[in-house]
Amino acid sequence: MTMRNLMRVAATGAAAFFTATGALAQEAAEAAAALPNPGNNAWMMTATILVLLMIIPGLTLFYGGLTRSKNMLSTMTQIGATAALAMIIWVMWGYSLAFGDTTYDGLLGKFISGGSYFLSGTDASSTAATFTDEVISKYVFISFQMTFAAITAALILGATAERMKFSAVMAFVPIWLTIVYFPIAHMVWAGGGLLFEDGALDFAGGTVVHINAGVSGLVLAYLLGKRRGWPQEPMMPHSMTLTMVGTGLLWVGWFGFNAGSALEADGSAGLAMINTFVATAAGALTWMVIEKLAGHKGSALGFCSGVIAGLVAVTPAAGNSGPFGAILLGILSAAVCYFFVAKVKAKFGYDDSLDAFGIHGIGGIVGAIGTAVVYQPWIGGPGDGSTALGTQLGIQVFSVVVTILWAAIGTLVAGYLVKLTIGLRVSEEAEVDGLDISEHGERAYN
Repeated sequence: MTMRNLMRVAATGAAAFFTATGALAQEAAEAAAALPNPGNNAWMMTATILVLLMIIPGLTLFYGGLTRSKNMLSTMTQIGATAALAMIIWVMWGYSLAFGDTTYDGLLGKFISGGSYFLSGTDASSTAATFTDEVISKYVFISFQMTFAAITAALILGATAERMKFSAVMAFVPIWLTIVYFPIAHMVWAGGGLLFEDGALDFAGGTVVHINAGVSGLVLAYLLGKRRGWPQEPMMPHSMTLTMVGTGLLWVGWFGFNAGSALEADGSAGLAMINTFVATAAGALTWMVIEKLAGHKGSALGFCSGVIAGLVAVTPAAGNSGPFGAILLGILSAAVCYFFVAKVKAKFGYDDSLDAFGIHGIGGIVGAIGTAVVYQPWIGGPGDGSTALGTQLGIQVFSVVVTILWAAIGTLVAGYLVKLTIGLRVSEEAEVDGLDISEHGERAYN
């Protein structure tokens, strides 16, 4: 074999070697790309646990402290049992209806998805896409979204506290989740969803969680009727200490709620984090200032209410606003929520026991619509200016209207089904004795 032939063979072999090596490298890169990023996965696991912290013990202590002492355990038990029931339902059919693998064509696909019932087809190697080319464990994504469903159902109970039967709560929750929460979550956050495709901005649940829960709570409160003696009898919180502890736990957990919705430990999560700090601080201080201007003393209850108002308003804007815009949202939300809690509720006479509608519903509306403004680059938002303010405002208002109507009608259906079968409300004697004893045979304090 001549030297030239030897060189040709060597070159051909080298080419084949590098081609094969390149193919193997590409396959390895593709395999690596399909594996969850450990840092992102660890952050999302942490965020999921933080949202659980918001429910138990955060929301249980926050709502429990606001009730009268005879209803403390009942309030906490209803929240805990609601969250537990929502978790079971989520893995059975909830995840499928909201984020399932089957995408329906036409109108149906705008409201629900399908497939994946009982998490079929999912195992430890399954992944879920984030907003970039990264992936996280699908089980982690399912768990994260599961906590959102759980806390949304539990938030409703703030409007119905001290008079709704435990059995009625357990009957209402599965129906409400199925016909209200799962479709709204799909519409807003799933590809093909009505509001997602329309371009609605909801980073962490202004519509899905807060407007949804607030409006549903208001409707259910009307179906239940007022508490015995309200508003003539004073029904002050029995422990502002516990409510303050619950407020702190909610604020801490809310970082998982907001920053976790970035689905990665990246700059967007960092933006959501700082916004969750400053909007909340602005809301807390604003509420206390308004109390002072109204001729009252700045109160612990006012501080806690302002904290929640700020947190609620920044939720849809957490990654869709700059810090200055987040501060403005916190201020505006506290002012508007104060007006609804202090003035509008008394004017219209609805017994929203712990102001679930007055703070979550109204704060969610302020935040969802306000996101269109704070998203704009001229106020420091992350938007690129491609969508005009007027256009985005229209999209946000549409998403708010759809959420309000869907939540109200769905809650009427679910509430009436329970009311006409097992009944919604405890007896007058049980209400006088307190739901701790009458419903659970226990007392919070001996």
